[in-house]
Amino acid sequence: MIPFAKKIVTFSDIAVIAERLRGEGKTIVFTNGCFDLVHAGHVTYLSAAAELGDVLILGLNSDVSVKTIKGEKRPVIHQDQRAIVVAALQMVDYVVLFDAPDPLTLIERVCPDVLVKGADWAEHAIVGADVVKAKGGRVARIDLAPGISTTTIIQRIGALYGRETR
Repeated sequence: MIPFAKKIVTFSDIAVIAERLRGEGKTIVFTNGCFDLVHAGHVTYLSAAAELGDVLILGLNSDVSVKTIKGEKRPVIHQDQRAIVVAALQMVDYVVLFDAPDPLTLIERVCPDVLVKGADWAEHAIVGADVVKAKGGRVARIDLAPGISTTTIIQRIGALYGRETR
């Protein structure tokens, strides 16, 4: 078994884990995303998120969820492989897949102290912000690395290689 695979937990287990962490006095940070092709922007974003507390829980959109929000051609990378990649990152403590188009139910389960999204999201548009703030938590918006995104990378690969298969 891959050593960091234990960081990948089930939707049903995350509530128990979060409750234990809270009992230990840990500050729980939560963020979510597709993390389809992990790039430097993702790494700097996750590093900044992890600095906001003791434990970083990453909600990872499942393949079904990604298709719903990004379209039929996405994700490029299967959810099990994406989970392994983000779990391998030192700053990520737990990864949990979710099937819904948004992470509201997962946020309600985790009940984080800090909910993190990119600064491209207005705070009033961040799913779960009201839930977190109602329980005494806060919302943090992190500036994104300029000029880098999964969509941009996919477009660049398409432009460079077109229909090439080798």
